Amino acid sequence: MEETNKAPFQRDINKHWKVSYNQPGYPHVQQGWVLPPERMKAFDPFILMAEDWFKRGTFSDHPHRGFQTITYVIDGRLEHVDNSGGYSILDAGDVQYMNAGRGARHAEEAFGEDLIHTLQLWLNLPKSLKNSESFYQNIYVDDASVVEVDGGSVRVYAGDVAGVQGPMESLVPVTMAEVTLKEGAAYTHILPENHNAFLYMLAGEMAFGSSQTALSKTEAATLTFNEHGDEAAESAFVMKANSRAKVLIYSGVPIREEIAARGPFVMNTMEEVRQAYADFQHGLFGPPAVKND
Repeated sequence: MEETNKAPFQRDINKHWKVSYNQPGYPHVQQGWVLPPERMKAFDPFILMAEDWFKRGTFSDHPHRGFQTITYVIDGRLEHVDNSGGYSILDAGDVQYMNAGRGARHAEEAFGEDLIHTLQLWLNLPKSLKNSESFYQNIYVDDASVVEVDGGSVRVYAGDVAGVQGPMESLVPVTMAEVTLKEGAAYTHILPENHNAFLYMLAGEMAFGSSQTALSKTEAATLTFNEHGDEAAESAFVMKANSRAKVLIYSGVPIREEIAARGPFVMNTMEEVRQAYADFQHGLFGPPAVKND
């Protein structure tokens, strides 16, 4: 007889670390690696996550190919311009999803005199999608459903989380949620058991998993997972707030393909990366991304 009441896989903290920061020099005021790029194989399908504080002039017109980005605005206003005519301003709590695919060219700048504070996650594309059409999607904070839980809330940006579907239209299976809890509140986050997942603490302190590992602001962690499990099977990740706290949790299915990442390009081979540089130099990414007045 088939077992129908199997207990969900219980996740715990795998590895955790405190983010360190450097000062690249004005206008790039401060930068830290939440997910260091040299560990991208362990983070698959994620490549890196950067936390940046910057003024205007830091991330002007530049190209991308072969991956996706998920940019979360912590504070300030982020001005987006792309060379297909797109223009938008994102505020705190807003997210922009970009599929670079075969080639994107855009600018991400602080609006006006703002000091902008962002988290940008690079999400890989499988080889079969690296030649897909580029597109952008803005997910404003009010677009993401908020699920009230005992002592807190869960804001869902992507995937099926807490009984609601996030609005992000990612080309690969991914979840993204912001969990806010009052001191003493507990919550169990449900994810597909085969998703590789990580978290980043935005505020306060929480204890996670059966180990009750305590993590606080500017700490990140990967979670245990069942890589060969079933996409339809649930896993449970328990957390309790030791103080008023907020955490971002992301998950995705590992791609397990070779990666060649250099500068703004993420491909499968270095030959493909060299081709991306050549295509950009020969104008195949289109005109510069500048705002049309």
